[in-house]
Amino acid sequence: MRLTPFSPTALRRPLSSRLVPKIPHQKRPYAFQTSGIPTSFQVFNNRTKWLQRERAASNAEASRQADYLKDEVAMRVAERLLDVKRTFPLTLDFGAYTNSLARALTNPNPDPSQPDADIPPLATKIGKLVAADSSQKALFRDAELEFNKEINMERVVLPYEEGPLPWEDNTFDMVLSSLSMHWINDLPGVLGQINRILKPDAPFIGAMLGGDTLFELRTSLQLAEQERRGGIGVHVSPLADVKDVGGLLGKAGFKMLTVDVEDIVVEYPDTFALMEDLQAMGEGNAVLGREVGAIGKDVLLAAEGIYRELHGSKVEDGTVRLPATFRVIHMIGWKEGGDQPKPLPRGSGEINLRDVLGTK
Repeated sequence: MRLTPFSPTALRRPLSSRLVPKIPHQKRPYAFQTSGIPTSFQVFNNRTKWLQRERAASNAEASRQADYLKDEVAMRVAERLLDVKRTFPLTLDFGAYTNSLARALTNPNPDPSQPDADIPPLATKIGKLVAADSSQKALFRDAELEFNKEINMERVVLPYEEGPLPWEDNTFDMVLSSLSMHWINDLPGVLGQINRILKPDAPFIGAMLGGDTLFELRTSLQLAEQERRGGIGVHVSPLADVKDVGGLLGKAGFKMLTVDVEDIVVEYPDTFALMEDLQAMGEGNAVLGREVGAIGKDVLLAAEGIYRELHGSKVEDGTVRLPATFRVIHMIGWKEGGDQPKPLPRGSGEINLRDVLGTK
């Protein structure tokens, strides 16, 4: 689905970043069962990430201006509820951060493809939303805004997002998560805990960054450091690949899996605007063993030139815009329940595929 472009930061700078959703390189439902048992590795420094998110949310004005990506993905996650014909008395928003999902659920037009349809806000499907996050400043940043009156919501500050989650088994009718799980070290363990706290035959609907996210920035910084310093540092966090997500959901006990991927491309006037917005989003680098301190000015200037040469494109007014690709992995899994449809046993089919295809 191609959405209408919008300018999220037009009020801030003349050459603003512009969210331009384009047809994804891949957009298909599939699920992979990976071999072996997933192993937890410590990739991210959890305290560093917590501090980054707290600092970003403490500047409410700047962080609100940088919410455009999180708000857009939250709307796409919420849209998936249009296909689920049931209500959810108790729902968890895991990794709620600044409550983009809550705002999306209160959107008076939940289906952009049918602007004239009389569809009530998706918040009417939810009895109570529990918004949980480890960053207290982010969680309560917008507690006084109007959307809070349109949804029954409770905010819960988690001491540690990787668990153990402080809810009993079979608590929630649905768990949602939007753009927070790519910072989880023990992703298999967290998915297993989400499965535990869901009621039988209840869905988990989530989205996370993965794959080649920010490949333009990554390659430009690597080439710049290779040229100026003779080596490569780690400045962009590693992310899960889409082919692994289905296997992780299956290992966590989820059934009826759907995994699809889409690219969202945001255009920026320069690399400095991109990096500034990433900081305001709380999406700075938090990899263990990363080089401490700011990137050198010579490396940044070289990266800017390389980015423009490799990826820049001219627009109508003659200026060059720099695209940044955010690859979003969407996932849906259902906790096993007694009334769920189950696949037929292998070999139980009664129709020969050769007869259908007309082959010998």
